[in-house]
Amino acid sequence: MSGDFLHHARDYALLSPQPATLAWLGLTLGTYLLALRVQKLCGQAPWANPVLITIACIATLLACTGTPYAVYARSTAIINFLLGPATVALAVPLAQSIGLVLRSLPAMTVALLAGSVTSVISGTGLVLLLGGNHEVALSMAPKAVTTPIAIAIAHQIGGVASLTAVFAILGGIVAAICGEPLLRRLGVRDWRAHGLAAGIAGSGIAAAQVAQRDPVGAAFAALGIGLNGLVTALLVPVLLYWF
Repeated sequence: MSGDFLHHARDYALLSPQPATLAWLGLTLGTYLLALRVQKLCGQAPWANPVLITIACIATLLACTGTPYAVYARSTAIINFLLGPATVALAVPLAQSIGLVLRSLPAMTVALLAGSVTSVISGTGLVLLLGGNHEVALSMAPKAVTTPIAIAIAHQIGGVASLTAVFAILGGIVAAICGEPLLRRLGVRDWRAHGLAAGIAGSGIAAAQVAQRDPVGAAFAALGIGLNGLVTALLVPVLLYWF
């Protein structure tokens, strides 16, 4: 694994600093920083999600300039590379709250299994109910896990990896926007529940939002991401075999 990490790091480091590369990289980072400012001005409103704002702005710029996505992907490859270390960094609040995590383990295990199974069955069932084909349904199955794991699962079960990535990102944005307001409306105030729900339903995008608000929520969000990825990778082939 460390060999692959170094290999990819070397590839990203060797990218030529072409003007277009620097321009799209700078635009992406600048737009995200501006989106964070917008969210702050909106009182940290969930609907003003910085990832959603950034995606909308960059997609509009790509369309207006006629820039192929492949060019943009190459230009911002370093951001994609840094997502791995950023996700691993969530282990810091997890280590700091390990005692609380161990005490919550029984209830957390039940919630994790319920969330993982519900996500897989509801996702594939919704696609089939709306008339989608088998391949799209398989691509939807791992939508709730973090994108790299979701792509690997899609390859394993015969789904379309690029479609799975879209579902995973959209699911994370929806969870980040709707998750916390919905839980608070239902009377849930415990940050352990908010963090775990964000990690299971919205992976990194929703987890990052919770991590900004509470360290305990960040710990449970990190755990939710990791365990949901593991459980989903084991459950999806079994569930699809039986159903």
